[in-house]
Amino acid sequence: MISKLKNDNTDSFYSAVLNLKSIEECYDFFEDICTVSEIQAMTQRFYVARLLDEGKTYQEISAVTGASTATISRINKCLEYGADGYRTALGRLKKDAGN
Repeated sequence: MISKLKNDNTDSFYSAVLNLKSIEECYDFFEDICTVSEIQAMTQRFYVARLLDEGKTYQEISAVTGASTATISRINKCLEYGADGYRTALGRLKKDAGN
C-alpha cells in the first residue's frame, strides 16, 4: 500500500528517525520535535496495540492505560485492517526480546 503521506519531506523525516542510534537520541529528537502530549499520545497508542496483541479486553486496556474505548477500537482496526505498521514493530520487539 502506498501511503497518502509519502513524499520527499516525509522520507527525509523517517530517514532521520531511522538514523538515531540509541534510546537517548530518540528521547532528545522526539522531545525537540513533539510536545509532551504528542509523545504521551503516541506512547499510549503503541501500548494499547501491545495489549491488544496480547489478547487483553477493551475494558482491561482502558483500565490500565486510561485510553477510551473509541481509541482502543481505532487502534484495533489498524491492527486488523491497517498497513501493518503496528504488527511489524510489535513483531520485531518480540523477536528482540526472544519471544
